[in-house]
Amino acid sequence: MDREQEEMQFVGFFGIFKQSYKIISSSRELFAKITLALILPLSFIYLVHLEVSSLFSRNLILNKLELNHSPPGTAKFEKLSHLISHETVYLWLFNAAYFTLTFILSLLSVAAVVYTTACIYTARELSFNQVISVVPKVWKRLLVTFLCIFVVTFVYFLVFFLVLVACGAVSLVLISCGIPVGLIKIMGAVFLILIILFNVGYFLYLITIWNLACIVTVLEEVYGFAAMVKSKNLIKGKIWLAISITFILSLAGGLNVIAFQRLVVEGSSMAMANRFVYAIICLLLLSTMSLFRLVIETVIFFVCKSYHRENIDKTVLSDHLEVYLQGEYAPLKAKDVQLFHV
Repeated sequence: MDREQEEMQFVGFFGIFKQSYKIISSSRELFAKITLALILPLSFIYLVHLEVSSLFSRNLILNKLELNHSPPGTAKFEKLSHLISHETVYLWLFNAAYFTLTFILSLLSVAAVVYTTACIYTARELSFNQVISVVPKVWKRLLVTFLCIFVVTFVYFLVFFLVLVACGAVSLVLISCGIPVGLIKIMGAVFLILIILFNVGYFLYLITIWNLACIVTVLEEVYGFAAMVKSKNLIKGKIWLAISITFILSLAGGLNVIAFQRLVVEGSSMAMANRFVYAIICLLLLSTMSLFRLVIETVIFFVCKSYHRENIDKTVLSDHLEVYLQGEYAPLKAKDVQLFHV
């Protein structure tokens, strides 16, 4: 990172992507090893989950349709019932294994990339073995933050569901009051569109906070809900910049997943060789985007710190990162990361 911390606040949308590219380019070999060891397996598991889940779902739907047309009590009915039960159990076990592996690899990937990016920022020499030795010392803090994010996500969608239920209840009340159904449908459609637009925007805002909370967890003394509050305060003044980058990254990732779904999962009409090539391309793209996303989020952290005049002294940060390698983890104190706070 070739900019002084005081100047980081002036880095804009394209500047953040440029700085992230420079960081990765400056240590291609190290980031390549991290990608091969952590991010590539994570991306592979994610895409395999899409393929296998789709296969299980198709089989379950077909078997249930066939079961509905089979007379109860027959041998065919009993066979299909057992088959559906077994496939459902296998699907649950597969999903459990998927979420466990994804959770673990996500923790390790975030810790490794954020630590590496911070070391490059302080011009520290770093090897892949050192990165791997550091990761276990921070994963517990990240685990707490991840669990807090999960809780907030659950509450968010629960509230959204309750709002939809309340809207349905209000519609029934309006109908019982004699208001024309056509007018209620128009009002409901307009309200639903507004609710969806609001939730898409607000969810992007939450994703931005959650992503930055993971960076805060690795580089500062707070974690869990406190890290989320810290990240919320950090993006003030840079909200639109951070959200716009989150939107672009989410859109790129979503398009890649859609391409995989269309060309590989649903591409049964194509030759197997073509589907394999498309799968490899999607895997490489997803892995590359995941690496860039983590580096970009770390750069956003430094930009936000600079904007709030919480400039990080590189010497202090370097000493803090050295603690990872020497023994017990000692998070960077607020007084250290805010030496120039005004």
